[in-house]
Amino acid sequence: QVQLVESGGGLVQAGGSMRLSCVASGTFVSFNDMAWYRQAPGKERELVAVITRGGNTDYSDSVKGRFTISRDNAKNSVYLQMNSLKPEDTAVYYCNVQYWRLGLNGVAWGQGTLVTVSS
Repeated sequence: QVQLVESGGGLVQAGGSMRLSCVASGTFVSFNDMAWYRQAPGKERELVAVITRGGNTDYSDSVKGRFTISRDNAKNSVYLQMNSLKPEDTAVYYCNVQYWRLGLNGVAWGQGTLVTVSS
């Protein structure tokens, strides 16, 4: 069993900042890549940012320079610091974690947290 618990979403004004958190838990598990996805109304879910266990990161072009993904392996947590938010950032943000457990690869998803950016 691998569970992800997200927090930090809410309403924020354009130009403001918000920090999302995701805590993963499970037994006999090693967490590999961690990522944030988002899904805006009428849009497909898209990858926002990803971070490897070693700390390498990559971002979608739309958020590069504004968002920062980070992780704390000791806490099995991944974070998304969002700055200079725009209305088009409004979406449900999902935490995604790839993991190994008992010799098997798996993927876990958070249930999503809504980020609303007002103009």
